[in-house]
Amino acid sequence: MSKIRVLPDHISNLIAAGEVVERPASVAKELVENAIDAGATRIVIDVESGGRRLLKITDDGEGMTRDDAVLAFERHATSKISKAEDLSAIGTLGFRGEALASIASVARVELVTHTEDAAAGTRVAIEGGRMRDVKDAPHPRGTTIAVRDLFFNTPARRKFLRSEATETYHLTNLVTHYALAHPEIAFTLTNNGRETLRVAPAKDLRERAYQVFGAQFLDSLLEVNNAVSEPTETSFSLPQIAKVQGFVSAPRERRTSRDAQFLFVNGRFVRDRLIGRALSEGYRSILPHGVYPVALLFIEVPLEEVDVNVHPAKTEVRFRRAAAVADTVRESVRSALTSAGYAATTEIRDSAPTAIESEIGEDINESCNTGPLVEPSARVVTQGDTFALKPQPEQDRIAFGVATAIEREPFEFVSAGAVVSEPRAVATGSSHNRQSIDPVATARGSDTLPPLDSALRFVREGAVESLSSNIRPLGQLDESFIIATDDEGLLLIDQHVAHERVLFDKYRTLEASRRAESQQMLIPETFDLTPAQTTAFDAVAEELESYGFELMRLSGRTVAIKSTP
Repeated sequence: MSKIRVLPDHISNLIAAGEVVERPASVAKELVENAIDAGATRIVIDVESGGRRLLKITDDGEGMTRDDAVLAFERHATSKISKAEDLSAIGTLGFRGEALASIASVARVELVTHTEDAAAGTRVAIEGGRMRDVKDAPHPRGTTIAVRDLFFNTPARRKFLRSEATETYHLTNLVTHYALAHPEIAFTLTNNGRETLRVAPAKDLRERAYQVFGAQFLDSLLEVNNAVSEPTETSFSLPQIAKVQGFVSAPRERRTSRDAQFLFVNGRFVRDRLIGRALSEGYRSILPHGVYPVALLFIEVPLEEVDVNVHPAKTEVRFRRAAAVADTVRESVRSALTSAGYAATTEIRDSAPTAIESEIGEDINESCNTGPLVEPSARVVTQGDTFALKPQPEQDRIAFGVATAIEREPFEFVSAGAVVSEPRAVATGSSHNRQSIDPVATARGSDTLPPLDSALRFVREGAVESLSSNIRPLGQLDESFIIATDDEGLLLIDQHVAHERVLFDKYRTLEASRRAESQQMLIPETFDLTPAQTTAFDAVAEELESYGFELMRLSGRTVAIKSTP
């Protein structure tokens, strides 16, 4: 008897479901994409228990006939492609024809659909991959598909799902992605009967970003509208390869993860490392390591330049000319930052500069631009001479490693044996700080920070465990950074982060003692949350109140803080 056998369809569907259906958000992604491909102008998503109990998608698209509604649950049944050549230029979000079959194999699915010219709608019920019922049913033009009890027949998969709050967060984040990608479509998302997101059709991305994130957040974004293309061998005329549009954040708006980066290729939501790295490269020398900008970037390339048939989840893409696309993203972001005054402009030279030259070339030029050459001092230096820095005006000091106009005689002779006084604090408030550093410094300097002495005390008392207590301060930069030394060398301490660590330890102590003191604010602080933040807020609201915060959920996604610790 042969050891190799062909698996039954219901088993092969379970295997395929492992690639397509990872969590409720994966199900929502496939169903929302189907609704968009069907020409929907309104999509409603209802969620219960993080999508485990129920995930229902309703759209007003073109609907399906009875035959198509039944055939849609067969593996590799699709209306998007018909021949091999279609795979090289895919213009729809879905095309593989295996999502519905995979979803139906691990859940109880009910589909009700109706086309505009059909006499009646069609209802199809499937449980665990087995067809249970097909009959006529009333329904307006469009489709409603309800997915209940996800992974009911695969307990091993079900136990790997995260908490309800986590799964709801992923669902909310996914719907937010598609709401941004398709401003012409109205989206509504409800979670356990509570509305999380509702946006009407918008005329453009800016209006949709305002609907989703609010005016305050939108004001912190910089518009990206640039096309950087690949040079030809004969000239610098650049044929367009990719176009980048959207928004990126000013340096003060940053995150500790990439969750606030919304990246799209030809309208398709993607998670692409190449684009993510190119985006970070655009912020090089502006944002510190470990933090990430907010981004809403839409990359348009010819369909034949990108392969979306890389993974069943369709969130990975492969570019034919990846380097050119990465350059486009990086330079588009840099151009937006430069236009807003956050980065220095790089001049084009006849020969392309190296990566190091590009990064430090301007600093070298600025440092060397000291005016006309003059004859140096004729005094002969002897072995017994001693030197000290000559006092200079405030504006001529060196700020953060960038030399300003240096005096022609920056040193002066002092008598032998004279003791040089302790080094002065680094100049603060200089108007000659590097432009690419200034936004971060300005944003940080505007926050309420402890005085330098207090900040140093916090560090010495162990607020930052990785630092030794034997710290010798040298000065403070822009009221944001502490410059110091210890036994291992020079330290540049982010005073803002150190202060946050102190507050964090303070709240941890309060939690341990269960003693949370709070004070009422004279005027409550109100702010708008994003849909994903709203979901996270609902999950941690009680915990925040235990720390002494008094919070009030106002209409929609607006929250008011009435008391603070």
